[in-house]
Amino acid sequence: MSEDQHTIHGDGVTATVLAHGAELCSLKTAAGLEFVWGAGPAWKRHAPLLFPIVGKLKNDTLHHRGKSYPMTQHGFARDSRFEWLDRGRSTCRLVLTDNAESRTRYPFAFRLTVTYTLDGADLDVSFDIANPGRELLPASIGGHPAFNWPLLPGVSKESYRLSFSRNEPAPIRRLKDGLLRPQPEPSPIRGGELALSETLFDDDAIILDKPASTSVRYAATEGPSLEISWNAFRELGIWSKPGGAPFLCIEPWRGFASPQGFDGEFAGKPGLMHIKPGETERLSYRISVR
Repeated sequence: MSEDQHTIHGDGVTATVLAHGAELCSLKTAAGLEFVWGAGPAWKRHAPLLFPIVGKLKNDTLHHRGKSYPMTQHGFARDSRFEWLDRGRSTCRLVLTDNAESRTRYPFAFRLTVTYTLDGADLDVSFDIANPGRELLPASIGGHPAFNWPLLPGVSKESYRLSFSRNEPAPIRRLKDGLLRPQPEPSPIRGGELALSETLFDDDAIILDKPASTSVRYAATEGPSLEISWNAFRELGIWSKPGGAPFLCIEPWRGFASPQGFDGEFAGKPGLMHIKPGETERLSYRISVR
């Protein structure tokens, strides 16, 4: 059994998870159709885990009690090796805890447990963020799964759309140099439908900071589809690399990049969870193969 990865089995699908970053690197059918982006040259990640921040902080710097700490975009969990807690046929569990190295960038005690479970053709991904320390734990977390676009080779990218579970009338948010622009912008979503095209991402990610939906279907007029649903996440990011790339990221978030004008104490950053000592916050999302 490899210490670097583990494959779990469901009903006609398998999922493979890496110890590095607790990252999902494959979700495929028994016939070999792969849904997760293969970390090719266009973007060398599959589905990174965003913790303890989502997006960027101003000047990549975290401020806490008069001290400054370096914190790169999306945090350090995606580049950390997790420990295996459980590796079964249909489920696996990994954990990352604070240590001397993490505290040079993030001066808080934490225990992050990630669980992957295949239930039929549904992959459930859950996150438990525990605070074993003596002070409030300010944190964000996000999924960043990248799916092949198109899902089925030979289908045009423009035939794909996102169908939300509810109408999405609210304006969207955009980024400038990785930070949240101050003003909302008109949404390209019409009712509950977003027609996909490469030009959507010329201005970087589409951010729904007040989504009405808790699920979205990713599908074309033919071939397989995916439904992504989420629980306890409050924001949603949609992204592909500007200029065109063969993947689409559908990202449940709890938190977002710092607003352009914010450079204060980290605990005061908009969008964070504040987990009390001894408590745990649980969030999850599900990828359903249809």
